[in-house]
Amino acid sequence: MEWEAPAIVLSAAPYGESGLIAHVLTEAHGAFRGLVRGGSARTQTALWQAGNLISARWVARLPEQLGALTAELVHASAARVLDHRLPLAMLAASCAIADSLLPEREPHPRIFEGLLRLLTLLSLDPAEAASFGPAALLRWESLVLTDLGYGLDLSACAITGATDGLAFVSPRTGRAVCADAASEWRDRLLPLPALLLDETYAGFPAEWCDGLRLTGHFLARDAFGQRNRPLPAARVRLLEIVVQLSGGA
Repeated sequence: MEWEAPAIVLSAAPYGESGLIAHVLTEAHGAFRGLVRGGSARTQTALWQAGNLISARWVARLPEQLGALTAELVHASAARVLDHRLPLAMLAASCAIADSLLPEREPHPRIFEGLLRLLTLLSLDPAEAASFGPAALLRWESLVLTDLGYGLDLSACAITGATDGLAFVSPRTGRAVCADAASEWRDRLLPLPALLLDETYAGFPAEWCDGLRLTGHFLARDAFGQRNRPLPAARVRLLEIVVQLSGGA
């Protein structure tokens, strides 16, 4: 059995004296692991950095085997964001979410396409991406929740049915609540940043914090919680960095 496809490197861990176990995400085959022989060699380590776009080939005698992975580099996302703190943190967080969360060998083409767009956005112009990348990341996280069956309902107010003035989300149901209906429950609700309602709006650091706390709540409780896994450390660090940028707590 074998396949060849464009893939995103999600992670790579040492194996034996010189090998790696690489985890990649493809559009048609989903998340796949494979043995990279000689992957720890200096000539190969740069290829298998999380976030890189590669042309991958997986080969195994039987479908259930680990198989062997080989690849050629297409776009070195990791190297391009290395000197840019926020884009690097966003790359690490998004890859860690996909690495830890997606079921093995189960295609999720929308998640793959969204992650590919996000990584391209972050790496083509990292300095510029620091200003609008967080909004793109939050929309991708919302897509991940939806694609895995834990989607937020931001279409209308859960109390009044109104579609205007949506300002909060119930942490229990994931449904939007408008400002006028929040009343005494306001302190128990999660702020809903406008950037999750308007794809043309990039937001600012305080709104990025609200968005990361919002999607992080449902990722941690539902997506990762159902698998008895914690939110990835890279995702926790991303929120810490954005909180520092916002000057908040």
